[in-house]
Amino acid sequence: MIVQLTGTLVEVLPTHVVLDVGGVGYELGVSSSTAAALPQVGEAGVTVLTRLIVREDAMDLYGFATREERALFDRLVSISGVGPKLALSVLSTFSPAQLATVVATQDIGRMAQVPGVGKRKGQRLLVELEGVFAKDAELRGLVGLAQPSLADTAPVPTGASVASEATDALLSMGFSPQEAELALEGHEDAGATTIEKALAYALRRLGGGA
Repeated sequence: MIVQLTGTLVEVLPTHVVLDVGGVGYELGVSSSTAAALPQVGEAGVTVLTRLIVREDAMDLYGFATREERALFDRLVSISGVGPKLALSVLSTFSPAQLATVVATQDIGRMAQVPGVGKRKGQRLLVELEGVFAKDAELRGLVGLAQPSLADTAPVPTGASVASEATDALLSMGFSPQEAELALEGHEDAGATTIEKALAYALRRLGGGA
C-alpha cells in the first residue's frame, strides 16, 4: 500500500496533480481543497498523503493534504455506490469539519448540493455516514466532532413510530407510499429497530436510493 509520496510538483489542477518522485511522475486524483492547499508548481520536497485504489482494469492513486480528508475518503468509498470520484466531489464541497456538521444535523439540503449527489443519494449518504461517525471515535476526533450525535442519546422510539417516521422520510424523498411500505417490510426482523437503521434498510431494498 502506498500511503504517501514526496517529490516535486509538476502539475496542479482542481481534479488532479502530478508529483515527480525520483524521476517518475505520479498522477494523483485530488479534491479541489487539496489542490488549493498545495504549494506552487515546481516546489520540491512536497509530501502528499495517498490511497491506492485497485480495480480490475486499473490502479489509481488519490492524494490528500490532510489525514482528516484521507480518513473521510476511506469511509466514503466504503459505502455501496460511492466511488472515488464521488467521494472527491463530496470532499471538494465540504471540509472534513463541515461534512461532520452536515452529517450531525442531517442537512439534506446541503448534501444534495454536491455535484453528482441528488436528494435520494444524499439522504442515503447522510444515514450511512451518521452510522460511521457514531461508531468511529477516532474519526470523530479527527474532524473535531467530539460529542456523539443527538441520535445516540435520544429516547428509543417504538416499533410503530420507527416505521411511521421512516415512511415519512421516504415520502419526502419522492418515493410513493406503496414503495415505502414494501421497502420497510421485515425491517424489525432484520434488526433495523431505529429510525436510522430502518431508513438505511429501506434504501438498500430500493436499490440504494440512487
